[in-house]
Amino acid sequence: MMNTKRELIFLRTFAVSITALIGVLTTVAFKNKGNTQFDTIDVKRINIIENDGTVKMLITNAANFPSKGDKINGRVYHERKKRAGMLFYNEEGIECGGFIYDGKKTEKGHSSGLSLTFDQYDGDQVMQLITTDAKRDGKRYKAGRLVFNDRGDNETQEKTQKISEELRAIKDPAERRAKFKEYQQKGMIGGVPRVALGQTPGKQNGLFLYDSNGKTRAKFIIDEDNKIKLEAYDEKGNTVSTWPEDK
Repeated sequence: MMNTKRELIFLRTFAVSITALIGVLTTVAFKNKGNTQFDTIDVKRINIIENDGTVKMLITNAANFPSKGDKINGRVYHERKKRAGMLFYNEEGIECGGFIYDGKKTEKGHSSGLSLTFDQYDGDQVMQLITTDAKRDGKRYKAGRLVFNDRGDNETQEKTQKISEELRAIKDPAERRAKFKEYQQKGMIGGVPRVALGQTPGKQNGLFLYDSNGKTRAKFIIDEDNKIKLEAYDEKGNTVSTWPEDK
C-alpha cells in the first residue's frame, strides 16, 4: 500500500514537472527573436505588422484579398475584385500601393494581367506598371507599359468610396456623368494618364504623352512595320505635325 502511494506521488510530481517544463520551453521558443528556418510554408494570408499592430503589408491568396466590408487598420473596404497578390500600407495604416495578378482561360480564349501600383497619399495610383494579355476568337492582344497618372489634389480614399456609392445610385446616365464631372472639377475623384512608356495592343512601341484631359497629344513610336514615327495632335485628335513628314 505504501509503495502504491509513493508511486502515485512520484507520477503526479513527474507529470507536474513535465507540464511546467513544456510551458517554459514553449514560452522561451515564442519569445526567441532569432530567425526560424522552414523549407516550405503553406499559408493563405500573411499580415506584416508593426509593434503597435498596424498592418504594413499583406501577402494573400485571392479568397482572402480585402474587399467589401473587410477592415484593415480601422478602414472598411469597398467592393472590388479579389486577386492574389500584395498590398502596402503607410505609417498611418492607409493603403498606398500593391501588386496583383490573374489569368485564366475563357470561352473565347484567355485573359490575364499583372499590375504593380503606387498611390498618392490617401489616394489612388499615380504610377503603374501593367501588362495585359487577352485572346478572343483566335486573335491575341498583348500590351505592357509604365504609366504616370494625374489625380485630384482633394482626393481621399474614403471620399472616393462615398462618391462612387453615390454615383452608382444615380440611374440616369446623363445625370451620373454630370455629377462625376462636378466632383472631377473639384479634384475629388478621377484620374488621367499623362505619360506612358511601352507597347499598345496595336503593337506600337514607344513614348506616349497625354494632356490634362487624358487625350493623346504626342507619341514617338516604332510601329509593327518597324517604321519610326513622331506625331503631335491637337485637342480634337487631329494630326498637326509628323516626323518623318508624310510624302
